[in-house]
Amino acid sequence: MTSIKIPSRRFRVHRSELAVPASSEHFFEKAARSNVDVVFLDLEDSVAPAQKDAARKLAIAALRDIDWGNKTVAVRVNGLDTQWGWRDIVEVAQSSPRLDLILLPKAGGARDIEFVETLLTGIEAEIGRTDPIGIEALIETALGLANVEEIARSSDRLEALIFGVGDFIISMQAPDRMVGAINPDYAVLTDADTNGRRHAHYNDQWHHAMARIAAACRAYGLRPVDGPYTNFRDEQGYKASAARARALGFDGKWAIHPHQVDWANEVFTPSETLVAWAEKVSAAVREAAAKGQGAISIDGELVDLAHLKMTHNVLERSRAISARTNAA
Repeated sequence: MTSIKIPSRRFRVHRSELAVPASSEHFFEKAARSNVDVVFLDLEDSVAPAQKDAARKLAIAALRDIDWGNKTVAVRVNGLDTQWGWRDIVEVAQSSPRLDLILLPKAGGARDIEFVETLLTGIEAEIGRTDPIGIEALIETALGLANVEEIARSSDRLEALIFGVGDFIISMQAPDRMVGAINPDYAVLTDADTNGRRHAHYNDQWHHAMARIAAACRAYGLRPVDGPYTNFRDEQGYKASAARARALGFDGKWAIHPHQVDWANEVFTPSETLVAWAEKVSAAVREAAAKGQGAISIDGELVDLAHLKMTHNVLERSRAISARTNAA
């Protein structure tokens, strides 16, 4: 059996990713001072066609002039099928030493990522940049989901895939009314209870897409990130959406409003209870292994070396978040 070597990707804490319209200068400083892990300046959906060129200049100036601290900073360019996309990549990458990531919308196949990689490689050679610019890509069309594994393994520059649920709804011609929320039509009915009533049990209509994206990311060493929840006042709904993503193995979630940042950070930070469990199990399993024991009982649960790997994931994530917070 041939084993596939997973590329070594650049690690970044990615609990929250804040969308900032590149045409709205008054939001830049607020984003830079926020607690967000990743911020992207948006040249695509939030910018009117007549403002595209001006917004690109504003994004370049913001990357040059604003102190972004230890945040990861990205620019969402326009699609490669538009008149602005390639120029966005070239001009932003040429002029912005502070740029960490290019965020590519509507990735449909490996060749989209490979095209961006080729442009970035040439630009970096021209300007003498030695720190490679990474790529994160939106899976937001039926074509993108159909090719998600191909996309995930397309480039060592690729760091993250994001589920762009808004455009995915459009691509699937689904009747959802709010982006990121559960559609009550996607439900099953119970049998009648003793009073003759049947009850609806909601399901997540995008579970398959999210699970497939998460699996592709983990197979090839990428970070899976969930997309927007547009009812920005609904804290409970946002956190529930984030928790579903976390349960599937996602690293973080988009924020379209600054106060969603803290909600995302909370959900995707391992809780004190989980960290305490991980520390206890890790110590106990290591001690047992040193004595030649492969499995032991802790609080009535049988744990073994597989649990040690689980605790490693929790503790490594907790340490990375603490390090980032302390360095801010």
